[in-house]
Amino acid sequence: MQKEYDPEYVESKWQRIWEEKQLFRVEEDPTKKKYYLLEMFPYPSGNIHMGHVRNYAIGDVVARYKRMQGYNVLHPMGWDAFGMPAENAAIAHNVHPAKWTYQNIDVMRSQLKRLGFSYDWDRELATCKPEYYRWEQWLFVKMFEKGMAYRKKSFVNWCENCQTVLANEQVEAGLCWRCSQVVVQKELDQWFLRITDYADDLLEYCDRIPGWPEKVVTMQKNWIGKSVGAEIHFPLENRDGHIPVFTTRQDTVFGATFMCMAPEHPLVARLAAGTEQEAEVQGFIERMKRQDTAKRTSDDYEKEGVFVGAHCINPFTKQRMPIFTANFALMEYGTGAVMAVPAHDQRDFEFARKYGLEIIVVIQPKGEALDPESMTEAYIDEGILVRSGPFDGLENVKAFDAIADYLEEKKTGKRTVSFRLRDWGISRQRYWGAPIPVVYCKKCGVVPVPEENLPVMLPEDAGMLEGGRSPLPELEGFVKTSCPACGHPDARRETDTMDTFVESSWYFERYCSPGHDKGMFDKKAVGYWMPVDQYIGGIEHAILHLLYSRYFTRVLRDFGLVTYKEPFTRLLTQGMVCKETHKCPDHGFLYPEEAVVKDQSRTCKHCGSEVGVGRIEKMSKSKRNVVDPNTLIEKYGADTLRLFCLFAAPPERDLDWSDQGVEGGYRFLKRIWRLVAEHVADVQTAKPFDEEKELTGDLKRLHRKIHQTVKRVTNDIEARFHFNTAISAVMELVNTIHAVKAGILSTPEGASVLRLALETVIVLLSPIVPHLTEELWEALGNSGSVLETSWPTYREEAIAEDEILIVVQVNGKVRSRLNIAADADEEAIKTAALADDRAVARIAGRPVKKVIVVQKKLVNIVV
Repeated sequence: MQKEYDPEYVESKWQRIWEEKQLFRVEEDPTKKKYYLLEMFPYPSGNIHMGHVRNYAIGDVVARYKRMQGYNVLHPMGWDAFGMPAENAAIAHNVHPAKWTYQNIDVMRSQLKRLGFSYDWDRELATCKPEYYRWEQWLFVKMFEKGMAYRKKSFVNWCENCQTVLANEQVEAGLCWRCSQVVVQKELDQWFLRITDYADDLLEYCDRIPGWPEKVVTMQKNWIGKSVGAEIHFPLENRDGHIPVFTTRQDTVFGATFMCMAPEHPLVARLAAGTEQEAEVQGFIERMKRQDTAKRTSDDYEKEGVFVGAHCINPFTKQRMPIFTANFALMEYGTGAVMAVPAHDQRDFEFARKYGLEIIVVIQPKGEALDPESMTEAYIDEGILVRSGPFDGLENVKAFDAIADYLEEKKTGKRTVSFRLRDWGISRQRYWGAPIPVVYCKKCGVVPVPEENLPVMLPEDAGMLEGGRSPLPELEGFVKTSCPACGHPDARRETDTMDTFVESSWYFERYCSPGHDKGMFDKKAVGYWMPVDQYIGGIEHAILHLLYSRYFTRVLRDFGLVTYKEPFTRLLTQGMVCKETHKCPDHGFLYPEEAVVKDQSRTCKHCGSEVGVGRIEKMSKSKRNVVDPNTLIEKYGADTLRLFCLFAAPPERDLDWSDQGVEGGYRFLKRIWRLVAEHVADVQTAKPFDEEKELTGDLKRLHRKIHQTVKRVTNDIEARFHFNTAISAVMELVNTIHAVKAGILSTPEGASVLRLALETVIVLLSPIVPHLTEELWEALGNSGSVLETSWPTYREEAIAEDEILIVVQVNGKVRSRLNIAADADEEAIKTAALADDRAVARIAGRPVKKVIVVQKKLVNIVV
């Protein structure tokens, strides 16, 4: 072997060997336990970043570790290639999205291979390929035929910059999740999937996925948002019809004094039509379209509204209630209308005070009498009903059922359940996506494209239009078609494309049989591999992707394609990679290499101004606090980069970048290389210690450390994925080897124990730094890949210590330490402590009052 560690030579050599031997290729094998390890696939954005490296390094360790344990491991990779990210980037670079995407896939594939990840590249897929999206179009048609997909007019979240609709989950603080521009409300015809049909089941199974982080489960529960309550009908004054209201507080209905409706509610404009309020109401509606719906409902956001010029009747009190349209009422919750009870809801209280509306107390705290005129805030606690007709005197918590019974008896409402979750709007007015397989015929109406005519191909040669508009509506060759039902030649295709989250809601099943052309996937292959045993990805997908994937799996189950409900058994959400920012007063944020270190300060490379160092935050191109993985690979090698990403922090926590940490990792790998190089000749003919002979002294200590390290590393990977502490354990073993190596080769047993120690270091580190360990494994004379060897085991009896360290205290202060036989009893420990020279000196002849022994840990002598 070479004397010095050359990562470029070692890594290129072994990547070539792995590819030639197809080492990572896998097939179903019923004789083996399967393990499906999957990281969330990336957008082909052009270059991998440090977040990718960390995510995929975590997954690769687990995949390699499980394979060495004897599992048949599926570890695939592909590309989430459709959608706004690719299209927006392509437009910004004046390149066609198809060309941009395929070029980036080639670049990123090469980069991932350079990092040595153990992917079965034979299973690679890209969601923009017709052989992929053909099958989601097929599923859409099946869902349409079952009434699970439908079209309706709806107010939607519209991003003018991206020229498309966004799902609620894609609007963050009122801004587009991709371009950060303000989102407005716009009414369009949209296609929806009935995810709400599965709301109860999705919620129930949140408690049946114990392998998921509690934080993610809570986020899913909150998004589904189940509320149990009642629907109450408030008749309109002097006109037909009523306003249905969902409430969880039917106990307060006698205190409802006004009605608030969402500006998007279709009834608002109709009620205001022809009244003096019409213009003001219309202006309010238009203004609300530009407001963030999340902010509108926040506690600290100013509540405002406009009287619509109409009233409704409280069905319990028969009193007139003015109807307002208000910013805090949302169509996304309940029915889009809120019965306002200002005495017992703080938001309603503030609104009533602002607009001079009546406040009626209907729940009095025991022993008190609230006066609405002097109240400074709403009373929201429990109490006794007053001014509530036949329910006066009831405790309010006991009135829920009684009032619900009354509603149903009088046919003015009913018990019901409401969900925050809304049906999934999948229509996108963008080009770069899977076409929705529907044809519009003047005679037949909406007609799904027959299975034999799928896929509906996206024309990849379409030219892009100014402003990012989709060219599909203007492509006559695409739009104009004949009706599949009646053959009429003047039909037209749907020009919306599917939300990219449709593609990512079933790709994990497609990986099981990516070349299957008779259906979405081979049911037998899916039956073997699914569900995913370990899924790894960012917390930012806790609602969007994960919820849709759980929904799609249930749809597939109902169509008889799969047998399970939950696609992911265990979930790990890794932390972010963070770094401090650098900012020049003239040039703004700087890349790290643009902030030049000079005399313990930093100056701008461009102008020489002093650079301010900001807080540590997530790496992002906008803040320029990024590190290029390619640069680090060229300087240190892929193994060093992998080692640092795994050693710097536990995977679920944020990783603070450290150039010194990368250097330290590189030094450690060179140290291991030198250790093996120094002794490769000494152990070449030795066999690893077979444990049949009794060892003593340093050899026994090293042998014990080997077994202790195997146990620690195995437990850290298996139970917690704490690779940082696993690496620390191997570092301790390396230190122990260095400490005892001087005299270890004087006997055959010494060479055998040293070989066992070196091989243990190599095997334990192989999932983390696979290239270096392959080279060292070969240097020791082993044949085959280290990945093909079995994960080492440990023996508890070999771990047992002969001696233990006891801390000796005198009056609670540490005065000495002593080694004592591990099986010593309490009396023996007391005797040894009292005889210790340092302890005797501190006792100084004083009488000993008592001796406290904490077995196996310490002795406290009280004088």
